Amino acid sequence: MKLLFTCGGTAGHINPALGVAGRLRELMPECEILFVGARGMMETELVPREGYDIETVTITNLRRSLSPRGIIHNLKTVKNVFAATSQAKRIIARFRPDAAVGTGGYVCYPVLRAAHSMGVPTLVHESNAVPGLTTKLLAGVVDCVMTGFDGAGANYRPGTKVVFTGTPVRTQFARSDKSEAKRRLGLNPDKPLLLSVWGSLGAAHMNRTMAGLIKIAAGEEAFTLIHSAGKHGFAGMKSALDSECPGWEKHGMDVREYIYDMPAVMAAADLIICRSGASTLGELTALGRPAILIPSPNVTGNHQEKNARVLEKCGAARVLLEGEFTARSLYDEICRLLGDTQALAKMSAAMLAAGQSGATDKIASLILDYVK
Repeated sequence: MKLLFTCGGTAGHINPALGVAGRLRELMPECEILFVGARGMMETELVPREGYDIETVTITNLRRSLSPRGIIHNLKTVKNVFAATSQAKRIIARFRPDAAVGTGGYVCYPVLRAAHSMGVPTLVHESNAVPGLTTKLLAGVVDCVMTGFDGAGANYRPGTKVVFTGTPVRTQFARSDKSEAKRRLGLNPDKPLLLSVWGSLGAAHMNRTMAGLIKIAAGEEAFTLIHSAGKHGFAGMKSALDSECPGWEKHGMDVREYIYDMPAVMAAADLIICRSGASTLGELTALGRPAILIPSPNVTGNHQEKNARVLEKCGAARVLLEGEFTARSLYDEICRLLGDTQALAKMSAAMLAAGQSGATDKIASLILDYVK
């Protein structure tokens, strides 16, 4: 059996595909799996790290700006769609997959359109409650739209085949233990670990806030910290800290460009502060980790805040909006939560209860049904 996955742009699109591919590989070690991504994007680094082959097509995104530069970029993207579709057809003809699955990112559009035109069963997964542009465009083309949120089918045209599956996560998340993770990472088991994550590319506002928070935390040493600054923010943040807070790294503060061992690091964390994309929330609920969620204000339909409020309502998370806090007030809230073990335990139990267990297995089973 041969299966083709397409995804890209951010880890939030890539990791769900890796989760499903990993489960299918466990179920059928003999199956062949190929990824197709956008040339030069993050998937070309993350996918090979997990042991999968990847081929690329030339594709760019659409910009919402109507400026001359934005219009020129979009005209180039339209041209690239045709080129990428032709490239995808050549890859598909050579690989001959039994099914093609997309989990988000603009690369999915030409690849799944090409697969559909060649008679390959096609499925796309939308993690967020509000579908993105790529999923909207593909909904009338693919054989099945899989959703991460129950009730999200109302966002699609009548007649669209929609199946609620939940959002898949890599199997490592379900098999991680806090004590063992801290031991593996060489962390003090008696000191709380705060994990700070803001997307694979980073978030400028939160990097500035966390730089201020690190200056406070380095002086008080109430907890250890692992912060993911993202590809675009790492160098600037590290340079600013070196200049303004010499020796910050000696106080249990760890700033990284990207966290490659995320299952272990999340498992070791006592509290996580992060965005509220659906993929991240799926990982939080799989591990049952309490969180302070700070939704991105720059997303379609404000879907991250909608995602976050679901977990806030059930007591699994605290939600803060950008502009509502300073580095000092965020630090104080973190210390308050880390100092209340009973509150953390309740949040952890609520986070586990909020999860959609078995999402990865549901999607793997659905793919196999289409292959049959």
